[in-house]
Amino acid sequence: MQKPRLVIAPSLPEAVLPRLGHAFDAIGGKDNLTVEQALAALHQHKAEALLVSHRHKMTAEIIARLPARIKILATVTVGYDHIDLIAARARGLVVTNTPDVLTDCTADMAMLLILAASRRAAEADQLMRQGWRLSFGMGEFLGRRVTGKRLGIFGMGRIGRAVAERARGFKMPILYCNRHRLPPELELDARYYPTLNSMLPDCDILSLHAPSAAATDRIIDAHALALLPEGAILVNTARGQLVDEAALLAALQSRHLFAAGLDVFRDEPDFDQRFAALPNVFLTPHIGSATLETRTAMAMRALDNVAAFCKGGQAIDALC
Repeated sequence: MQKPRLVIAPSLPEAVLPRLGHAFDAIGGKDNLTVEQALAALHQHKAEALLVSHRHKMTAEIIARLPARIKILATVTVGYDHIDLIAARARGLVVTNTPDVLTDCTADMAMLLILAASRRAAEADQLMRQGWRLSFGMGEFLGRRVTGKRLGIFGMGRIGRAVAERARGFKMPILYCNRHRLPPELELDARYYPTLNSMLPDCDILSLHAPSAAATDRIIDAHALALLPEGAILVNTARGQLVDEAALLAALQSRHLFAAGLDVFRDEPDFDQRFAALPNVFLTPHIGSATLETRTAMAMRALDNVAAFCKGGQAIDALC
């Protein structure tokens, strides 16, 4: 049987590469290709499948330029806001993502940001690298205790629920806002709020886990931030598009917010460097899923989708 012909735009973990040679007739996987390079490779290789990541913006214009033989577009990410699903659907293209496999590592990252922002980890790390030589008095360099703080979760999907599971170990009361209330076996002890604004005044810490969409674009704006209690902490491992960054900067500069922990930004990788100038922000470069185990699993799941579709016409995680 002929192996599926595949072009891979992102670089993949080493552990995935042997599968490419065994199960696919593939180009790529070792280096990051641009969208234009991937398009050229598709024509050259006469491929039927394309594998991309969040860095590859599959706009309507790019989708229209795909060769007619391309039948499946697989992203290694769980998020798919970099793909125009309407254009893909009109083109008759199957699009797949990788749910489940990055839940735990992204939830771990959210907890890291909660702890780091609360305990002023960015400032502490910088101080140590500068050669710390002066001890602090009892009233100096004080952070905020995490244990027992009220954690508000916006978006109680797989990752939001995994964050709640971890936060319970810190005895944190769980509040959540979601499009729909969870059934009791998933809600557990969490308190449901039908609207975000109704939840915000009760949050000591707010963690964002909603998808990027028109309805959530800049949903964390100046009004929303003002509803948070003074001294609250904001953590974002979802998408930068959820936040009005100018409003967030103002809330951090005024100290209405005690701190923020940010793994995602509106303009990645060219993030607003004013955040880096603020001592009360802990920053990471969109690495919520960046562990060897998880990135390997993400790539394998994307390949599973391509293999299943090419073998029987039915992908595992079809979005359209």
